[in-house]
Amino acid sequence: MILARQLLSGNEAIARGAYEAGVKVCSAYPGTPSTEIFENLPKYKDSLYCEWAPNEKVATEVAYGASIAGVRSLCAMKHVGVNVAADPIFTAAYNGVSGGFVIVSADDPSMHSSQNEQDNRYYAKSAKIAMVEPSDSQECLDFLKAAYEISEQFDMPVLFRTTTRVAHSKSLVAFGEREEREVPAYQRNTRKYISAPANAYRNHPKLEENLKKLEEYGSKSPLNKVELGDGKIGVVTASIAYYYAKDAFPEGSSFLKLGLTNPMPMELIRDFASKVEKLYVVEELDGFMEDQIKAAGIPCVGKELIGNMYELNPQIVKERVFGEAAPVTDVGVQAVSRPPALCPGCPHRGFFYTMSKHKDFVIAGDIGCYTLGGSAPLNALDSVVCMGGGFSVAMGMAKAFEAAGVTDKKVFGVLGDSTFFHSGMTGAAEIIYNKGNLIPVVLDNSITGMTGHQDNPGTGFNLQGEIAEALKIEDILTAYGYKKVIIVDPQDLKAMEQAVQDALASEVPAAIIARRPCLLIKRIKHDIGKCVVDTDKCIGCKRCLGVGCPAVLVENKKAKIDRNQCVGCTVCAQVCPMKAISREEK
Repeated sequence: MILARQLLSGNEAIARGAYEAGVKVCSAYPGTPSTEIFENLPKYKDSLYCEWAPNEKVATEVAYGASIAGVRSLCAMKHVGVNVAADPIFTAAYNGVSGGFVIVSADDPSMHSSQNEQDNRYYAKSAKIAMVEPSDSQECLDFLKAAYEISEQFDMPVLFRTTTRVAHSKSLVAFGEREEREVPAYQRNTRKYISAPANAYRNHPKLEENLKKLEEYGSKSPLNKVELGDGKIGVVTASIAYYYAKDAFPEGSSFLKLGLTNPMPMELIRDFASKVEKLYVVEELDGFMEDQIKAAGIPCVGKELIGNMYELNPQIVKERVFGEAAPVTDVGVQAVSRPPALCPGCPHRGFFYTMSKHKDFVIAGDIGCYTLGGSAPLNALDSVVCMGGGFSVAMGMAKAFEAAGVTDKKVFGVLGDSTFFHSGMTGAAEIIYNKGNLIPVVLDNSITGMTGHQDNPGTGFNLQGEIAEALKIEDILTAYGYKKVIIVDPQDLKAMEQAVQDALASEVPAAIIARRPCLLIKRIKHDIGKCVVDTDKCIGCKRCLGVGCPAVLVENKKAKIDRNQCVGCTVCAQVCPMKAISREEK
């Protein structure tokens, strides 16, 4: 029974699907393009529990624990988060489930907000678990409900793979009612859930048998849909690529749209191929489906025409398959390139400006707003690898310099407060335990910034808006053995410089916490005025431009402050040698 229809993004529809599927426990770590799933779950908090976990591995373990206890559960993450969560996922496949267990992987072709565009379909194949791929918002809801049925029927986790376009595009979605699933009485099952080698050895054949049954099911599953045309051209496709192919291929083309993509329903594909003269495979990123189809001896064409990098769209598919270039219309407007930059008043700016003045500093960065500290004009990062890598990579660099006899480099490891709780604490322990000659720095802006202001264990609030215990980073560092923990306001440039020098001079293990809340946190009132330029004092030296603030510009060879952007942080005023910039009195 349809209760209503609403225009929803794929992420919003997944949240609704979890509600309708009778899910009871949900855990995730925020990461674009998956974040909005969990931002929409609190509206159903009367029916389910939802939380932000410290990282994706913890989120997966919490959700899997709920499954073992007998309830349906959900965890969600962006594609690189699955790297963090892989350990429990692979073992959960061997153990199986009690309540349905679904893992959302939101992949990011073209790397709109990511450090790579890895194709996570291979995780499903490697972990030997089912994979479901929706193409639009309605399917996000319907397929998620089907994923729980598959999980329970075939006793395995399900990887629910979306992409940026599926996650963020909107379409009409029909709502249904919540279906409560009776939770069985809990019974200990050590044979199934204790992953000792002997049990795992016996569980593996069961998993392989279930995969064979699942492949047979895939040949008749309603998630896989055949659309027959005139028999000349056939297209095997999935996810958002289905809509691209529908637009690009000529009328009369046949389509096999796969929603259950691991294991591949090879007999269904073979039957479909027999009904067309030429078979194409259209998929984003790697030839995941194409390689398996060719390995099964079914001739097809795909990546040699379409390529294996970046997002597709109908025009790209049409041009690469049929050589039909899209028409170009000159509208007489040239778009201006606007690279990402730290916001006006960003607390990280003072730290990076301070670091940029020291050419002997080597700085390992991390994933977050502070990644932008490596951009011009600050240019204050040497590396960015992955969440938590700011500390660990810095440790490796410091040890390399020691081994090579390099003495003129001072190494810093930098990450944010949410990242510290995510995977930075182990790096902090590594530095202490193995006597690292470097300074760990936590840039604490009191929120998870880049993904859209989600709470974390240090903010004092949880996903459902309840007051929570706020973990203190300084207490954790002190407990680890850092004898000197320096807390500094990074927008006070003199204090920031002094903190760096004090940490370097320390004869005991030292760490820095650069602490100032992000100006965009809604629950904190920031009322600090605007900066103004005294043009009579300004000599046009452009030193103020070096802080990289979008609110600072030059007009008629004089500094100027854009009042629409300025928040009065005074970093530009502090670097002005002529004291020509000041904050106006309120």
